[in-house]
Amino acid sequence: MNIHFLKSYPFQAKLLIIPLLVMALQSCQKQPDVSQKPNILLIVADDQGWGDLGIHGNNQLNTPRIDSLGKAGAIFTRFYVSPVCSPTRAEILTGRYHPRGGVYDTSSGGERLDLDEETIGEFFLANGYRTGIFGKWHNGTQSPYHPNNRGFEEFYGFASGHWGNYFSPMLDKNGQIVKGEGFIIDDFTNHAIDFMAEDDQPFFVFLAYNTPHGPLQVPDEWWDKYKNATIPAHRFQEKENPDETRAAWALCENIDWNVGRMIDDLANQGKLENTIVIYMSDNGPNGWRYNGGMKGIKGHTDEGGVRSPFIIFWKKHIQPSIIQNIAATIDILPTLADLTGISITPNNPLDGVSLQPLLTGKQETLPDRFIFSHWNGAVSLRNQQYILDKDDQLFDLTQDPGQYSPILDPSDSLMTAFVEAKESWKKNVLSELDRQKEEIFPVGFPGSKFTQLPARDGVAHGNIKRSNQFPNSSYFTNWTSESDSITFDTEILTTGKYKASVYYSCKEAAIGSILQLMEGKNQVEAEITEAYDSGPISVEFDRYPRKNSYEKEYIILEMGEIHLEKGHHPLTLKAKEINNQDFIDFRLLVLEKVD
Repeated sequence: MNIHFLKSYPFQAKLLIIPLLVMALQSCQKQPDVSQKPNILLIVADDQGWGDLGIHGNNQLNTPRIDSLGKAGAIFTRFYVSPVCSPTRAEILTGRYHPRGGVYDTSSGGERLDLDEETIGEFFLANGYRTGIFGKWHNGTQSPYHPNNRGFEEFYGFASGHWGNYFSPMLDKNGQIVKGEGFIIDDFTNHAIDFMAEDDQPFFVFLAYNTPHGPLQVPDEWWDKYKNATIPAHRFQEKENPDETRAAWALCENIDWNVGRMIDDLANQGKLENTIVIYMSDNGPNGWRYNGGMKGIKGHTDEGGVRSPFIIFWKKHIQPSIIQNIAATIDILPTLADLTGISITPNNPLDGVSLQPLLTGKQETLPDRFIFSHWNGAVSLRNQQYILDKDDQLFDLTQDPGQYSPILDPSDSLMTAFVEAKESWKKNVLSELDRQKEEIFPVGFPGSKFTQLPARDGVAHGNIKRSNQFPNSSYFTNWTSESDSITFDTEILTTGKYKASVYYSCKEAAIGSILQLMEGKNQVEAEITEAYDSGPISVEFDRYPRKNSYEKEYIILEMGEIHLEKGHHPLTLKAKEINNQDFIDFRLLVLEKVD
């Protein structure tokens, strides 16, 4: 079944046809014998730079378990990701450059992966694997963008771009809101370990850690190791914030400890020998710390912003090696398909190539090619020797890996090859990205019970303010008037009754006030009968001033049932009655289909 035709369908038709496509993908393929297929554990850190590993020359950072994986497996010295989070994840999922999948932002709908894109989860699920993702998804919250609708049977984590609390936070388990247990990275690891141990069917586990991304909340035992750490001299030290670096390092060592726990558990189960383990990050470091002397950090298309650690281990199958060939996130899907021997016939052509020949020793190099990096209109590209940066300056990375001095007089043929390749990529790939598309949030997707509408996806009117300039993990506050409101631009996919639950906090003065949820003439209302305001939580673990929103604890207001009509109908939250000009802080609306 050709999925390209979806691009010509209206929004609603596109959403409703996805379940049929997933069923067709699974039913039309003969189910293979997977008893001997290797397991896959794909670990992705968040904002960990190339230089945030001991094996990459950082003598102040203790990462022995990840380092040992690298020494026992293959290390790619020049592996490229995107400059920020959601594009990298989209490329891992699809084997295609992120503009093809419609990802242009990290929030407010721009992080969502287009529905006509097939994912690595769908391919492995169709080939008999158990599939699970634990941690940060960041490619769409509401079904059918939710990971449970994109090929992952099990999801435990959050779909937002970052989270504001790392200690027993509110999380999503297969679409339902739950409370985490303990430090978030330890918790994600525990759930991944349990999933991998369930049975002997091969698994594909995507463990998407959300550290050392901010807020830089660190448990005491890890912070105590680094709070007085010496910061060695490096190229950009004048821009560095020492405590920011120390906190990031502490979080990296915590990741290392958790990686070690998983490796030990797989070994104890007798599964390690038949498990492919990949370790990588999603972009450059989130601060000006040691990064091998490379230019740029997260958000930049220079080497320091897009060059990531990449280690791949498979005992007895991948020999210890250091691979100099350029490679990228778009290569992960075709590489894993080849290594595992699964059958895939993508409807959308892949941009990546298989790295199997390098990993198995069949070839020492692959044909030279261009790898492109993009963010916010800035495009760079590199081949095995050169990089053309966003300003069309050409650098020889074999002689100048830090991009100190552009080549002053490159040959016409060399410069033309790079400039023409960049323009061709902009014309044929970047042109697929529609930054002006209307972001509508689906409600009531068939087969999915819950729809989450966080404050991130809402629009505030009147006096209401967002708790932080960055929408992810934020809440709405300063709700003081009955003329204030919050709206969600929603597409109701299924007519019927929905149970509405609001996650909120408030002071005692708000008791007796009334909240309304409206969709056209349909509405439901509920009185505020309970007050609770925790204030910012877990702030004692912030080791460096945060840039994103603080989090609170929230209580639930069960509003009752509301009838919603199929179609493009925005939802509105209003205060029907406010006592003492002091209403609620709003975090999340959950709609549960009841018929």
